[in-house]
Amino acid sequence: MTQQIILISAATLGMLAVIFGAFGAHALKKILNNDQLKSFETGVKYQMYHAIILLFIGSHFKTQNQVMSWCFIIGIILFSFSIYGLVLSDAKGKKMKFLGPITPLGGLLLVIGWAKLLFEFL
Repeated sequence: MTQQIILISAATLGMLAVIFGAFGAHALKKILNNDQLKSFETGVKYQMYHAIILLFIGSHFKTQNQVMSWCFIIGIILFSFSIYGLVLSDAKGKKMKFLGPITPLGGLLLVIGWAKLLFEFL
């Protein structure tokens, strides 16, 4: 994975986190209950945190670690976007339960990404 792809992914995911955060704070606040809103916000926070770490990886590592980068990118998509899907489908009364097991898989990929980063520093 090239540095440019990592940085474009980081910028795109960061931008989407801001858009989704604003959408949650304004439009969704009217239709979600407090628990649903908190879950949605968790997805947004984790998306932004990991977009920032992707910026760090893309900016600070001369030799890009493809496994680490893919773990963060795919982890964000699986973790945050499955939360968005679960919350929005639940709010509409048709919860997409198949997304439930996807969230922890995304979380596991995020943990692996952090572990790979740790090993880069050791």
